[in-house]
Amino acid sequence: MNLGEVLVGDSSRSKLDVTTDLQAFALIVTAEPYYAVRQPSNLVVLENVVREDTKGTSEAVNAKYELMERGGYIPTGYKFDPVVLNAKLPLEFFEARNALRIAQSEGAEQYASDSYQHAVQLMNKADEYATEKHVPKKLLIAVAREAVQTAEDARAIAVKKMDEERQANERQASADAQARSQAQADEATRQKEQAQSEAAQSAASAAKAATDTAKAKSDMADSQAASAAAMAAAQADAEKSRLAALAESEQARKAAAEQAEREKQELRNKLAVQLNLILETRDSARGLIVNISGVLFDTGKYTLRPGAREKLAKVSGIILAYPSLQLEVEGHTDSVGTDEYNMQLSENRANSVRDYLVQQGINTSSIAARGFGESQPVATNDTAAGRQQNRRVELVVSGDVIGTPSGH
Repeated sequence: MNLGEVLVGDSSRSKLDVTTDLQAFALIVTAEPYYAVRQPSNLVVLENVVREDTKGTSEAVNAKYELMERGGYIPTGYKFDPVVLNAKLPLEFFEARNALRIAQSEGAEQYASDSYQHAVQLMNKADEYATEKHVPKKLLIAVAREAVQTAEDARAIAVKKMDEERQANERQASADAQARSQAQADEATRQKEQAQSEAAQSAASAAKAATDTAKAKSDMADSQAASAAAMAAAQADAEKSRLAALAESEQARKAAAEQAEREKQELRNKLAVQLNLILETRDSARGLIVNISGVLFDTGKYTLRPGAREKLAKVSGIILAYPSLQLEVEGHTDSVGTDEYNMQLSENRANSVRDYLVQQGINTSSIAARGFGESQPVATNDTAAGRQQNRRVELVVSGDVIGTPSGH
């Protein structure tokens, strides 16, 4: 195993003192491409030997150890960007380069992409430090060593995965071989069946035990079936009760809804009759539409005549009894005059009706007014009678209380 690295000084001559508590040991120093290799190679540069001045006794022992072949860490088929060779750069920088080369040659880019890419990023950072005018040596060494360890991790992962892939292929080959030997397996099965036939007497006892076990299982199954049937019956009763309660609740809801609709329709009919006694009123999908004839205004004017005020006062008295009702006052004109003039006149007449109804107590939030000019005639504008019908103000009465939501 790799116990660690031997660091040399800046000079070409270095001295290393080593001590150990072990009574028997062998120390071998090998040359490696970087410090973090998991298994030393067989490129031995130093080893301990017994000298004449060695103190103590020596004894020959047989020790088994494994070293990686010298070519194990040599990258193959790999192209790398030119290295910035600089004698002032630390050894760790070039170790990082070697570690990255070796990791990629071992398939780390494919089998351990995350670790490999992280090592590449660290190497890029080391390159940045190496090209600075004043090289930050400590930072460069730290990043380079981290890049070495990360690249070695990626290499180890890749080697492991490739080995697993190889083993999987071998297992598949073994399975194929097993399939080819199916004929032999069939023969073995035949022999097994023959042996079972010869052991019939012994099997009789086993059959009796199996019969007893089957009976016990049958009794248990009967008990479980009875319990399940009782539970199913209870669940069926509960479901029946639940459905009955739901049906009763739904029936009550429908009855309440029908009663509410009847009350809304009755109120709608009642309002229609009351309003129709004052002004012409018709029922529509939008609600009750009260028609305020154009004769309630002077020609070209929007001031309400006294007769119109009297009728609107009666209308407001009916509406005030139902605060939730919504009112829309819509002004219309005939085609006499310009579009702009008719639009302004229709808006003024609608506003006059709205303002008067507000004076009578109608809430401002419950009433709106707008003019349509001559855009929505109800009769031809070619005759005096038709134009008179088109000169009108319509009061649209709506609300949930009469079954017509406001805005429809």
